Amino acid sequence: MRSLDWELLPSFLAVARAGSLRAGAELLRTNYGTVNRNIQALEASYGVALFSRSTKGFKLTDAGEAVLPFAEQAEQVIINARKRVEGLDKSEAGTLRFSVTPTFAYDVISPIISRFQEAYPDIQVELRLTSAVEEINKDETDVSLRAAYEVSEDVVARKLYPMTVGIYASQTYIDTVFAQSGPQGSGLSWIGWPGDTQAANWVAQSPFPHADIRHMVSDGYMRLRLLRENCGISYLPVVFEKFFPDLCRVPGTKAELGQSLWIVLHADLRKTVRIRRFVDFLADELMDLKRDMQGELYRR
Repeated sequence: MRSLDWELLPSFLAVARAGSLRAGAELLRTNYGTVNRNIQALEASYGVALFSRSTKGFKLTDAGEAVLPFAEQAEQVIINARKRVEGLDKSEAGTLRFSVTPTFAYDVISPIISRFQEAYPDIQVELRLTSAVEEINKDETDVSLRAAYEVSEDVVARKLYPMTVGIYASQTYIDTVFAQSGPQGSGLSWIGWPGDTQAANWVAQSPFPHADIRHMVSDGYMRLRLLRENCGISYLPVVFEKFFPDLCRVPGTKAELGQSLWIVLHADLRKTVRIRRFVDFLADELMDLKRDMQGELYRR
């Protein structure tokens, strides 16, 4: 493998995963032209087309399919080397990447980041707001806060506690639309999640099986906004009662324990001082919020 390949393979992998030059450039946080040039240079180096181009995007050729597993192995070797070296870092300074959903970022996490900044002024946090699960082992992030029932990846995962969720709407929606709704939620509208193939199942099993799914949004904070704009009902962690008193539990519904909060990081970063400081600080702060996160179902 020529030394040039190490520089060009990230563009190859990004386009192979994203299916287009522009989407691949977004993954790499670079521009379209750079990715295009890198793909062309790699194909010229190999003397074969790695992608077939069409109006639908980029698709791997047989040669591209042959290269893909080796490129992924090379990527993993480089990631492992970086993580191993970073794990030897004993300094209480530097930058770490932290992935968190927009749902929690603005109201739950931002005050924690402020307090962390005061405690550790030489550690910078690069906040990555995403509703997707960023892969620790592919070096997409260093630390991630997730809501999940289980974490099955080969990572270090610290389980905190299950969160309580309920069905919420604005007080205006409850006073007007809910007050006039029919049996089992007829006339009500759910705010759901796009791409949910099990939508019919959870609606049928909910307290309002006759409500329709009017809007769908993957961004949890946008779901909050739609609730506050009287657009429907939705499941929501009860902690948001603390931040948005205009949101109310839908009458006649019960809160339930749902997914747990997990702090996830790469195994090789456990001994990196800035990572350990951040993870311990974050865990302590979130434990202090347990009563708010679990509401009336809180148990010590």
